[in-house]
Amino acid sequence: MTLSMKNVSKVYKEGDSQIIALDQVSMEVASGEFVAIIGPSGSGKSTFLSIAGALLKPSQGEVKIDNKDISKIKDKELSNLRLQEIGFILQTSNLMPYLNVLDNLLLLKKMSGKVTKQDIAFAKELLKELGLGSKFEKFPNELSGGERQRVAIARSFMNDSSLILADEPTASLDTNRANEVVSLISKEVKARGKAAIMVTHDERMLAYCDRVYRMEDGKLTLQ
Repeated sequence: MTLSMKNVSKVYKEGDSQIIALDQVSMEVASGEFVAIIGPSGSGKSTFLSIAGALLKPSQGEVKIDNKDISKIKDKELSNLRLQEIGFILQTSNLMPYLNVLDNLLLLKKMSGKVTKQDIAFAKELLKELGLGSKFEKFPNELSGGERQRVAIARSFMNDSSLILADEPTASLDTNRANEVVSLISKEVKARGKAAIMVTHDERMLAYCDRVYRMEDGKLTLQ
């Protein structure tokens, strides 16, 4: 099991009152599964993603990523776990504008050590799979919105992370590009045996997912 969350709650104190952002949430996502979470703004989706991505610790409950309990990991180890085990795909591609496409992927390897020939070959393989074989030397401002998101997908797989988290990855794309991007995420998740969670408002994209959950008032239910 790549991600396991059991009875996870997140409570914020605001003066004398409490805000329950997540309320006893449980979910398991295994390798090769692509699941979606839908729900209105303010329902707890962003908090869920932050906890699943080891960016935020829960107030209570258990979160395990690759059988590592993140509540028991020190901050430095947690930072390494995020770098090595979790790939993030955000609403905007967040590419480094002064790096070309290939170097945007290799930057992750530079952050965790030196870049090897195998790393370069793997980056090129990912980019070719995502239809970017002719774009290695291009800079982000020379790409379309859909191409930038495909680079972001490739980057999320670069460290061979076991868990992929996508936060509204189609928010800035038209329907055709949105379908292209989500179908590619699904294809890579299946082909590479990753666990993936996508938070989305775009219900047209749910056909690509194995399961769909709804988040409302901090509670998670299977659709």
